[in-house]
Amino acid sequence: MEAEKQVTLDVELFQSQALQVVESVKNAIIGKDDLVLDLFIAMLAEGNVLIEGVPGVAKTSIAKAFASALGLDFKRIQFVPDILPGDIIGMSVYNQRSGSFETRKGPIFTNILLVDEINRASPKIQSALLEAMEEKQVSIDGTTFKLPSPFMVITTQNPIDIAGTFPLPEAQIDRFMFKLDVGYLSPQDELVMLRAKNESLTPQEQRVLSRDDINRLIEMVKNVRTDDRVLEYIRDIIVASRSHEKLLLGGSPRASIALLRASKALAAINGRDYVIPDDVKYLLPRVLCHRLIVKPELELENVSPVEIIDELLNAVPVPV
Repeated sequence: MEAEKQVTLDVELFQSQALQVVESVKNAIIGKDDLVLDLFIAMLAEGNVLIEGVPGVAKTSIAKAFASALGLDFKRIQFVPDILPGDIIGMSVYNQRSGSFETRKGPIFTNILLVDEINRASPKIQSALLEAMEEKQVSIDGTTFKLPSPFMVITTQNPIDIAGTFPLPEAQIDRFMFKLDVGYLSPQDELVMLRAKNESLTPQEQRVLSRDDINRLIEMVKNVRTDDRVLEYIRDIIVASRSHEKLLLGGSPRASIALLRASKALAAINGRDYVIPDDVKYLLPRVLCHRLIVKPELELENVSPVEIIDELLNAVPVPV
């Protein structure tokens, strides 16, 4: 009984600290409140995020402000066609003075790694991130190194300019917990931004948490309760996607796990120590859209994954 009381008190503190993070990043980034919340959910659920948007919509600025507010180390890699795996994970370098090889760690050894324009590099280079994204470790010349905790990969890609790009393999797409679309600011928010630039104002986010705080919150998320009926609801939605008549490929078991973990994080942010179906409904498009492959003949009719997700939500009974 005492343990349940302690969890409830922790969740209240959790909600307070989560709101501080979101508010801090909002001070630096105008008009992207939902995106900031989604990034924080993914961080707490130990997931990775793919951000898609046209140039100039503050994808990089959002990631930097987010890392700064969390008090975490941040590094950025610009993917280009001639980048090498060693430029990402590191390599063994011969030291002439000692007469031996020593490991020189790459920029992936950080808390938040931003990979700009991930589709600019070949699939071989993209695959250098696979082990890190899934297992939070990398292998350099046969030696395994654990990455710092917490660890999160945020990647960006431009959907407009496709010349010289390589589509992400399905195995890598499935390792992103969320795919988030960043659009243009509303006319009102764009005016606010212009006024700030005109007055040479540079809004700054405040560091509100530390690395230890984030690791503690991540552990708290694992204690959020999920009733069997909600677990069955998650399972039924993902299983239904695999047999949907409009899809070539539905959600994988990894999608089920991602949806569960993200739902637990959202519940804690909302001040609950238990998951409800509304958490699952809110997160489903973010978790599932990039994993679904629509049949080619229906793509010509502009059938989108979002429409299919709506059909899945309407078809699968909500637990009571």
